[in-house]
Order: sequence, then structure tokens, then C-alpha cells
Amino acid sequence: MLKLLKTKIIKLSISVSSLLICSTIFAEHRILVFGDSLSNAYGIEKKASWVALLKNRIKSQNINASVINKSISGETTAGGLRRIEGILKSDKPTIVILELGANDGLRGLSLEKMSSNIEQMINLSKTHNAKCLLVGMHIPPNYGLEYTERFHEVFTNLSEKTNSELVPFMLEGFELNEDFFLSDLIHPNESAQPIILETIWKKLKMMVTS
Repeated sequence: MLKLLKTKIIKLSISVSSLLICSTIFAEHRILVFGDSLSNAYGIEKKASWVALLKNRIKSQNINASVINKSISGETTAGGLRRIEGILKSDKPTIVILELGANDGLRGLSLEKMSSNIEQMINLSKTHNAKCLLVGMHIPPNYGLEYTERFHEVFTNLSEKTNSELVPFMLEGFELNEDFFLSDLIHPNESAQPIILETIWKKLKMMVTS
């Protein structure tokens, strides 16, 4: 009788352990895309945007994840900081793709303030149990060599300081090719969206499958 009881306890323990392992493996990720016009399908069809392509990629690969896009065209890091906590509370993401800073740079705003705003958004995300994927940008050289270099360094420095994953440059691979931009030569066109997806996916894939 005692032997039979021990056997049942062992089987029950194995079943519970298996259930916990399965729950971990199949835990759903909620991915929040929090950016500006570069993530908000500016000047192109929504279905052609890299965010829409990301949703398709996740579905086609049977990854248990959903994508929430709360990007706003023209958004700055200050605006993002004002909005993000409410979104973290309501949508409860497990991963935040943080793509902000380009508009700060194009307006020549304080890089110290920009860095502080992004760091606070990363820390708020962590407080709400979300990991951050920081998406870096470059700005045109006509803003001056010192400013443009310091701008890009903000993302690298914050990634190291906060131990966050980093996409060094969102437009990597086509930034000098006008064929991949709208007539304003600032916003990527539909042809560029698959390239952006692949650039982001290299880092995001590890986060959604871990």
C-alpha cells in the first residue's frame, strides 16, 4: 500500500512538472510596438508595413504571440514617456519594441533629455515585467558631425546601461538608396518594409522563442 502511494505521488509530481514546463514553453508573448511614423505605416498601406509583416511572420511560424501597435506619427521621446505607463498597465506587454528618438533628432532637441526619456521608458517597461528591444536610428549629417555621432551613441549607451537588446540601426542596408524612400527621402516606402522586418527580427526572434 505504501509503495503504491509513493508511485502515485511520483506520477503526480511528474505530471505537474510536465504541465509547468509546457506552460513555460507555450507562454504567450504580447509584443508592444511603441514608436513613431516609422512604425505607423506613414505614407504606405497598413498591410504593407513592417508591423503588419511581423504579425504575418509570427502567424506563419506558429509562434504564440500577439502584436499591439501603439505608434504615433510625429511622436517624440517626451510624448512617448507621457503615454507609455498607461499602455503598459492596460495592454500588459511582455516585450516592448521601443522605436523613438528620430523626431527628437530631426528637431535638434536635447540629447541628454532624449536619453533620459528613453531610459525612463525602459525602466517603466521592466517595472511592468516587459523586456525591451531598443531600436536605434541615425540622423542626416547636415545636423553636424558631433550631434549626429552623439545621437547614435545614445542608443548604444542605453542598451549597455539597461542591459536591453538593441537593433543598432532600423534602416540598415538601404539608408543611402533613394529607391527605398518616399518622395520626402525620410520615410521608408513599401519596398523597404521587408528589409526593416528582417533587421528587427534578427533580435526579436530570440526574445519570442526564449
